[in-house]
Amino acid sequence: MIICISGLTGCGKNTVGRLVANKLKLRMVEPTFKSIAAKQGISLMEFQKQAEEKHSIDKQFDAALLAEVGSGNCVVTTWLGSWVVKNADLKVWLYATPKARAARIAKRDGMKEGEAFAHVFERDNGNRKRYLDVYGIDIFDHSQFDLVINTEKNKPEDSAKLIIGAAREKPSGKKVKAKNFGRNFSALELANSNTIKKAAKKKSKLKRK
Repeated sequence: MIICISGLTGCGKNTVGRLVANKLKLRMVEPTFKSIAAKQGISLMEFQKQAEEKHSIDKQFDAALLAEVGSGNCVVTTWLGSWVVKNADLKVWLYATPKARAARIAKRDGMKEGEAFAHVFERDNGNRKRYLDVYGIDIFDHSQFDLVINTEKNKPEDSAKLIIGAAREKPSGKKVKAKNFGRNFSALELANSNTIKKAAKKKSKLKRK
């Protein structure tokens, strides 16, 4: 079985994915731009800027992902996994408001709250534009997903249980009935919230000083 878990930055993809993988005894496939950037000795956002200019970076990243997924029986936790892994048995979208995601990132990465808000805004919108340019994929369109889970209302363990339950309900290769757990904040609503915009402007002003 192949389970793909996708979502915007700070939604909890890797945390929930590892819980699912451990319970179902599946491999974790979780390559990230962040780890590649670290190996190159540059920041995540520097590497993302490079990807905006060189579409080959995303294509090479996803080709390597598909090669790793090829042997099956895994949980994939990348932004585009649910789109590029065509033979996934279960596709899950995790979401939370920008405020919640920024708070998680601030705690995880030691950022100030305003900096984390700006980071969320920049990554969400930058990645959306890049994926549209490279693949014609709109990460704000979640119509293809089997499960949509609000990770503000559901703790990681509860989100994992919902995914595990859906995985066990269906034989491999059969479509599960789409389910939505919690209010589905539209991605446009999330990415364009006034709070995020203000934080991004504040960060821009600080850079100019």
